[in-house]
Amino acid sequence: MKEFALLLFLFGQLSVVAQNSYDIDIPKITETIILDGSLDEDVWTSATVYARDFHQYFPTDSLIAEDNTTIRMAFDDKNLYVAIECFTRGSNYVVPTLRRDYRAGGNDNITLLIDPFSDGANAFMFGTNPAGVQREGLISQGGTTIQGFSTSWDNKWKCETKVYDDKYVSEMAIPFSTLRFNKGVKQWKFNSYRFDMQSNERSTWVGIPRNQWIFNLGFMGNMNFQEEITSSGSKVSLIPYTISSFEEDVEAGTPSDVKFNIGGDAKISITSGLNLDLTANPDFSQVEVDRQVTNLSRFEISFPERRQFFLENADLFSSFGFENINPFFSRRIGIVNDTTTGVNIQNAIYGGLRLSGKINNNFRIGLLSMVTQKENKAGQPDLNYTVATIQRKLGARSNIGAIFVNRQSINASANDLIERYNRVVGLDYNLATQSNLWSGKTFVHRSISVESNDDAIAHGFDLTYNKRKFLARWQHEYVGDGYDAQVGFIRRTDYYSIAPEFRYFFYPTKGIVNRSNIFFDYRQFWIPGIGKTDQNVAVGLNFEYRNNARFNFEISRRYIFLFDEFDPTGTDSTPLSEDTDYNFYAFMANYRSDNSKRFSYNIRPFIGQYFNGKRYGTEGSFTYRYEPYGSIAINYNYNLFDMPHLSETKSTLLLGPRFDLSFTKSVFLTAFFQYNSQSQNTNINTRFQWRFAPASDFFLVYSDNYFSGNPSDPSDRFDFTLRNRSIVAKVTYWLNI
Repeated sequence: MKEFALLLFLFGQLSVVAQNSYDIDIPKITETIILDGSLDEDVWTSATVYARDFHQYFPTDSLIAEDNTTIRMAFDDKNLYVAIECFTRGSNYVVPTLRRDYRAGGNDNITLLIDPFSDGANAFMFGTNPAGVQREGLISQGGTTIQGFSTSWDNKWKCETKVYDDKYVSEMAIPFSTLRFNKGVKQWKFNSYRFDMQSNERSTWVGIPRNQWIFNLGFMGNMNFQEEITSSGSKVSLIPYTISSFEEDVEAGTPSDVKFNIGGDAKISITSGLNLDLTANPDFSQVEVDRQVTNLSRFEISFPERRQFFLENADLFSSFGFENINPFFSRRIGIVNDTTTGVNIQNAIYGGLRLSGKINNNFRIGLLSMVTQKENKAGQPDLNYTVATIQRKLGARSNIGAIFVNRQSINASANDLIERYNRVVGLDYNLATQSNLWSGKTFVHRSISVESNDDAIAHGFDLTYNKRKFLARWQHEYVGDGYDAQVGFIRRTDYYSIAPEFRYFFYPTKGIVNRSNIFFDYRQFWIPGIGKTDQNVAVGLNFEYRNNARFNFEISRRYIFLFDEFDPTGTDSTPLSEDTDYNFYAFMANYRSDNSKRFSYNIRPFIGQYFNGKRYGTEGSFTYRYEPYGSIAINYNYNLFDMPHLSETKSTLLLGPRFDLSFTKSVFLTAFFQYNSQSQNTNINTRFQWRFAPASDFFLVYSDNYFSGNPSDPSDRFDFTLRNRSIVAKVTYWLNI
């Protein structure tokens, strides 16, 4: 009997393994597949459906999804083909826009995550929705943080979708030339996640715990190619452009200027895993303008990179260090400081190259080199920016990486005011366990300048323990007084800080709350030899509701010591004196409504003490969607300062209406208005885009900047004097050779 019982036990265990086997066998085909959303080809009608029975991620992660999803795959010498069926209870789909690279939250869609190197660290993302709108992106850092998710990457692939009574069906053709992989390897990692608004659930093929990001790469199945991939398609892609522009700088008093220019990029596959990108006379005038912010801090604010050339494999260059101790910040390229005025100005880029990718399953390399144009008036010579990195996989998902950053002047003269060179060398270790129970990083970097600097070291350590009901995190930083990373992003130097964080999660089974957590955040800064300079303590609660709404509130206490004069209102008002310190308390709440509704909003009021006085205000947004053709959103930020050292109350207002129109899946119009009383600037940016061929576009961009007056001076409000204006027409074309 014991032997029989043992056999039953072993059989049961084998059954569990078989039921939880996540493998997709992918046949090689010679049949032509027509992308039309009708799965009538023999390969689809006879293929085994391997990916099905998705697991819920929201509202719970312990059940099978109520609406079924199936995925089949096949391949030939050029493409990977994917057939997807998303079954639903009706056809009342939520499709907010026809614009490419939509956001997944709050609408119906499905996304594929493909990890050709099976390293659990990087993946390609391809997605679509019931309208057949495409999106693609890159996942880095193992999908363990939101910073590792980006849809800014763009490439050439095809997708068609058809809607039926009980489902929508999508067919994709993804060229192997779009992907990076090692030849001879027949198994890749794969997962898929779906947002289903009919049943208000999110689901994944391989189950992912709710305390992890839905794009976490630690939870993946296998793609098993039945034969070796023999070709990666086109080896060379050319992307030329031509541009005509009109520019008028009224504020500088320079004459109007009409320009015509040409340039372009090239993509060359060195190997199936390694790619060389070249650019000559690049132009980024079609890139959307940055959203203005109200800056009430004493430090610089970082804006994300949007220029396409710098985005593929961007994590190889930009993920070193922490977000606020970053040795390489690509937005420094093409911007120099005018040493006569102290203001940053744009300078043209002659060209450059980027070599990036995998050389085998364990090693990734990156080399980026750009040359920028001389700016005589700013006292800046021609400059070369070079970054070299190497990353070695360790264990299941961890890696160690080294970086070298060099900014070098070219043929600098005695009149040029810039240092001849500035360099940074560094070493990073990134930790991610298989289930992401432990994650984090540690690094040490050193800067090298013409003048020898003492204490030119930056160091950081970050470790997170993430269980289902409990998260604990420890972070500390040290930046020496002599650390000078001129091509990086460094908020401050000469400090040591600690930042512990604790969260405890609750998962109610009944009621309107789906998940909540109580949190404690702490951060403190010291200057070596001087003592504490800053401290922030915050406690609060977060609530996630079953209808997709969210609410949170927190109470915080801050301490700040001012070493220099500082205007905390950001309005060029009378500053607070140096060598003074302040303790103050504040309360903040935030409510975000269900973003799947046609009308949604986000409101964040705050009130409390502020340095030697009080601060009141609110920020947020209101959005209305006319699905699927457009939306209007209004973003706002208002601050009111009541401070005894000022003779009157001060205020700041940031208002940003935005119109997004998608006439078809290839014709779009965006109009963006921004009024910022802090910078006394009103910006108007209108961008028309026609995608006349895959990855090929015509852009027409109109921009105005107006001086908006000084809101603190009643005699100088709302002047609206034109500062500068530009009109740009640009055509790009993607050509595979």
